[in-house]
Amino acid sequence: MSRFSDLGNDLYVGRRSIDFVGRLRTWLTISAVLFAVALAGLGLRQLNLGIEFTGGSDFRVAAVSDMANYEARAKRVVAQAGDVASASVTRVGGDAVRVTTERFEDTKAQSVRAALAKEFRVSGDQVQFSVIGPSWGASVSQKALQALIWFLVLVSLVLAVYFRSWKMSLAALVALFHDIFITVGIYALAGLEVTPASMIGFLTILGYSLYDTVVVFDKVRENTDEARHSGRSTFSDAANLAVNQTLVRSINTTVVALLPVAALLVVGLLVLGPGTLLDLSVALFIGIAVGAYSSIFVATPLYAHLREREPEMQALAKRVAKTRAKGVGTAASAPSRGRSASDSPTGASLAEPPHPSGVAVATADPAAGLSGDQSTYLDEDGVERTVTGRPVHPMAKRGPRNQPKRPPRRKR
Repeated sequence: MSRFSDLGNDLYVGRRSIDFVGRLRTWLTISAVLFAVALAGLGLRQLNLGIEFTGGSDFRVAAVSDMANYEARAKRVVAQAGDVASASVTRVGGDAVRVTTERFEDTKAQSVRAALAKEFRVSGDQVQFSVIGPSWGASVSQKALQALIWFLVLVSLVLAVYFRSWKMSLAALVALFHDIFITVGIYALAGLEVTPASMIGFLTILGYSLYDTVVVFDKVRENTDEARHSGRSTFSDAANLAVNQTLVRSINTTVVALLPVAALLVVGLLVLGPGTLLDLSVALFIGIAVGAYSSIFVATPLYAHLREREPEMQALAKRVAKTRAKGVGTAASAPSRGRSASDSPTGASLAEPPHPSGVAVATADPAAGLSGDQSTYLDEDGVERTVTGRPVHPMAKRGPRNQPKRPPRRKR
């Protein structure tokens, strides 16, 4: 655990760095593969819509004492009524069976109800019967689509106003579409039943993915604003540092969110059986995992790529390259003033790897300190700066202040 904490600290201060922004093509390739898998699921198998969307008859047999071969027994009863292809049998909890079929007329439905009660040796009151029309599912789908459209519109406006950049809104929307499309595609590929609970899970995914993306974007804005004013790093460098600084936080948040969802998934799968809890937990588990990936590997690299094409950011990149070249040249020429870096009284040497800002940093023995001629340089404007790029304060050039004077030898 300490190693993970050390890694987080190193990523935050820049001692270590993962090139998320520079490897945009790699991440887009991975996303393209996931998109292809999702398309294959939607094209070949299509979505397995539940009875709430297709309509039909729903039978629930409660208090079943003998669950052996419950699926085959229920399908045999339904087959006698003339429906085999559309029959779906699932176990609900420990002693209940749910049978969904095409829509039966009232007379046929009552006969199937009696046959199920006889097959599972329960009273007729233990078999509940209901008819669901397809109009209910269509209404739910329409309202869900309307909610999704309003959600995306409001998200775009809020992000554009808060971050003052429509490109950040675009990157966030791409990440949201990425998450929901891959989740729905995996649902189709696995043949999972789409129910109203699944729809709720899909909409919840959007909220979680957006939350994680906004946290990263807020750090990106903070770093890039500082980079634009200081000129010590490019826009992509500052954005990449922001992703590294929030990486451990994103991992921790994702793990903490997935653990309770995984517990619900296990309970729904092994204890309760198919139902609302299982449908919701499956959608959340897939969506949270995909959303964590898009927040780190898709949203910020895409946003940095869009911003780097702006003339202002290209000018910043040229200025940073010029400053770094001068800084490296000054640091490299410092040891040549009559002695090598290792022979310097200050013990200064050029550290490897270079500082995240791109300027080679002179490290020294803390007890010895850095001499002024080796730790500063003049930029193109004639301003004296340290090797980290900060301007040297005029009072710092005069040496330490308010230091106690050494008493004369005779008074020691």
